[in-house]
Amino acid sequence: MGELLALCYIGGIAEVALISGISHVLFPELAALSYDIFKRPQGKWASAPTLLVLTPFLAAVVGLWLQHLWGYGPLSLGLGISAALFFIKVLRSPIAPAISAGVLPIALDDGSWWYAGAVLFSTSVLAVGSVLRQRLQKSTHHPLPPPSQADRIDDEVECPATQYRWLPYFIVFLAIAMGLVLFSGWRFILYPPLVVIAYEMFAHADVCPWARKPVLLVLACLLTASAGLGIFLLLGHGPLAVILSMGASIILIRFFDLHAPPATAVGLLPFVIDHPDWRFPLAITLGTGLLSLIFRQYKLRHSSLIHPPGRG
Repeated sequence: MGELLALCYIGGIAEVALISGISHVLFPELAALSYDIFKRPQGKWASAPTLLVLTPFLAAVVGLWLQHLWGYGPLSLGLGISAALFFIKVLRSPIAPAISAGVLPIALDDGSWWYAGAVLFSTSVLAVGSVLRQRLQKSTHHPLPPPSQADRIDDEVECPATQYRWLPYFIVFLAIAMGLVLFSGWRFILYPPLVVIAYEMFAHADVCPWARKPVLLVLACLLTASAGLGIFLLLGHGPLAVILSMGASIILIRFFDLHAPPATAVGLLPFVIDHPDWRFPLAITLGTGLLSLIFRQYKLRHSSLIHPPGRG
């Protein structure tokens, strides 16, 4: 039921984007947010409707302001990510996809202030839907089952970071990815949902479900990107194409047993990019592969600090 509601929601948002002509109403991280919120109505994201609206909106406003000041570049990207992390820390917000909200207008080099309003509208509709579903559940006198072990892990992953020993590795990843972008010209090596994936991976390295499957993460992102691109090229911007793309992403992460909601956003990126082509899935693979390599080094270093090798 949760996945069906998420698909209905994303289809409705795609219809609004089509009718209004404002493509940014279909903010790609809505796939991740709606998937988790409707699938886990007792989870951290679903339990914070005010922060669900406020955190991405604030990050989007700062991202737009930085895009107007400096356009696309390391400075604007770095400050946009830093601002989103600041809002998450200060507000104690679990809404990590807000990072992507701040990065997307810079990555697209689109300074339309409609974007901030679109993010506000889309997340408000999702927040209202989440609250209504919780109230409906209570009114039917069918209490939600107690959280499973997987739910407790997801809640921990969605909590704001409490320690920052991972931050140097996170910065190194961003710096190398940005260097590759500048060298190749492929901006989506550092695609916005990847920053969210990296943040949750590093900040919760010991429990993050996809942190234990870095190779499958790369493969899943490659396939969701390829599926989204193929569906877009065949069917265009319509709601059916968006629903099929998100549905394909859900099927893929289920197939790989990889509970990574941010990966569902990858399949929607072709719907907001100008003229996506074969370079898009390749850039996604390069960026995700780089993250997996640097995260592996972090885990090896982190493990050696916790369990230093014994002396012979």
